[in-house]
Amino acid sequence: MNQVTAKSARIHPTADVQSDQIGEGTSIWQYVVILPEALIGRDCNICAQVFIENDVVVGDRVTIKNGVQLWDGLRVEDDVFIGPNVTFTNDKFPRSKVWPDSFPPTILEKGCSVGGGAVILPGITIGAKAMVGAGSVVTKSVPANVIVRGNPARIVGSENHSHECGDAPSRDSKSTTNPWSDSRAP
Repeated sequence: MNQVTAKSARIHPTADVQSDQIGEGTSIWQYVVILPEALIGRDCNICAQVFIENDVVVGDRVTIKNGVQLWDGLRVEDDVFIGPNVTFTNDKFPRSKVWPDSFPPTILEKGCSVGGGAVILPGITIGAKAMVGAGSVVTKSVPANVIVRGNPARIVGSENHSHECGDAPSRDSKSTTNPWSDSRAP
């Protein structure tokens, strides 16, 4: 991630950008708040009403849609899509005015996508090129190249490499190596 000053980014006048670690070509829209220690990569699109806390790293070419809050401990690798109103949590046992010694890291690996309204619990990794369906509640880490959805989120298919060439992703959910399989799943 090649960091430059916030002056080379496009920042809406209503945004409160306290960090000077904003990558070149990044767009920051209305009513965004970015705290001073946050690191934001190049060519990102941070849409309206996003809040980014201090201990957050966002890679290059990341899209963060409206109404998302990125809390301490979140690591977002390159080429990630975060849909509108995705909810991240960073404290497994939250209490008012009681903070943990450290926050468990939550990692969104390169090229993954999180659909609108999904909830991601703390300390989870979303694997590279994985896709989380809109409204899903992710309670455990998601392997690379899979599609999950539901509450709790379950693997329903895989994202294969031919998808990059324009083919539809595989929807084969009969994998014998599915660590998420559950006989109660629909």
